[in-house]
Amino acid sequence: MALSMGQKAGWGLADMGIVVFVVVKQLLILAFLTNYLGVPIGMAGAVTTGILVFDIITDPILGWLSDRTNSRWGRRAPWMVIGALVLAAGTIGIFAAPGGMSPISSALWVGAFFVVATIGFTMVAIPYGATAGEMTQDPKERSVMTAWRMAFASLGILIGGALIPALAGDSREGFAFAAMVVAPVMVLAIWASVFITRKAPRINTPSSISPVRMLSLVFENKAFVVLTLLYGVMTLSVALITAGLPFAALYLIMDDGATALSGMAGGLGVLSTMFAMFVIGSILSQAFWVYASARLSKSVALAFGLALYIVLLFGLYSALPNTNVTIIAMLFVIAGMTNGSYQQIPWAMYPDLMDVTRRDTGEAIEGAFSGLWLFGQKVANALAPLLLAAILGGYGWKETTEGRVDQLPEAITALQVSITLVPAAIFAVAILALFLIYRPMARRVLG
Repeated sequence: MALSMGQKAGWGLADMGIVVFVVVKQLLILAFLTNYLGVPIGMAGAVTTGILVFDIITDPILGWLSDRTNSRWGRRAPWMVIGALVLAAGTIGIFAAPGGMSPISSALWVGAFFVVATIGFTMVAIPYGATAGEMTQDPKERSVMTAWRMAFASLGILIGGALIPALAGDSREGFAFAAMVVAPVMVLAIWASVFITRKAPRINTPSSISPVRMLSLVFENKAFVVLTLLYGVMTLSVALITAGLPFAALYLIMDDGATALSGMAGGLGVLSTMFAMFVIGSILSQAFWVYASARLSKSVALAFGLALYIVLLFGLYSALPNTNVTIIAMLFVIAGMTNGSYQQIPWAMYPDLMDVTRRDTGEAIEGAFSGLWLFGQKVANALAPLLLAAILGGYGWKETTEGRVDQLPEAITALQVSITLVPAAIFAVAILALFLIYRPMARRVLG
């Protein structure tokens, strides 16, 4: 049965709430600890990475539990509904750190609520990813669903990356206020998605196989495992860029007040303005990446998008530091368009591979696949702040409680390279592996 347009869009709506937290953990927490709580960057990177490693461990457990859940609302919905509340509560707690605490106490506070938020995130994200394989087995329909998902994800990026910093201003208390404003939006987006798609096709019969057997079936799908690892490699690039952007907005993009977007940058802040431009580019690109996937094949379209991303990163390296926010903003529009391929296409590829296991074994274990799918992404998100902190710390980066402090020239250069040339090199590795390893394997199982 074909899905209605409302069901396709409704499915995508949940990601608006999910992505707000993705942006918070990738973009804001490291900078919040270092710039507003006075936590040394090495300690801040270790805390952030440690919590994200914990997040990785919970994924396969939640995938197995959601596959085995038996309720009147199906296997996935209960987890998403409850998880949304846990996620929102944890997000608020992260930024509600009381003033006057020592750096160690502040790090422990943020870390504790970060754990709560990541548990809620897993409760939502793993079942949500599994529904992509249950609602339809039509690859073209999945591409359209994923386009809707990425359009709403772009709004989530705007909320997390632009609205929260704009509401927060330049104060610790401002971030707590911003989290209180945004948390209900996260919950309502997830709940609305569950309600809108309640009549969409589902596999409600709980799986009866053991977690060991379930994991074995997933790992037997070699093409899926390779795609998961490649998506993790791509995510490392994106996460490294994202973790460095708050620092770039302070130290590499200096508004001279004389360009077309100076008023916007002055009102919203440089970081919020850049994210707004990024989201515009991402939204504009969604229809193009659906078309490119249909014309070129999904894997070729993905490689094309990553190649364009590399070109863009070299352009940014050449343009930074810069006082013309309009030029940098236009580059961020293009960055959003190229990032659209990374956002959309892999999420339309992996459900096609889940179908192979269901076809060959008769087992519907989409939750297990979803749990492993996010594994590579979460490993990358865990490594990125630690890697950035290590690079910047090695060049003498200074922590502060004032938002900004004078940095050494070599530290500024290290930041510039870390968010441009290093990610470009990682993307190049991903493209090579996509053609040399993944595509031959996928052809054998997908035809």
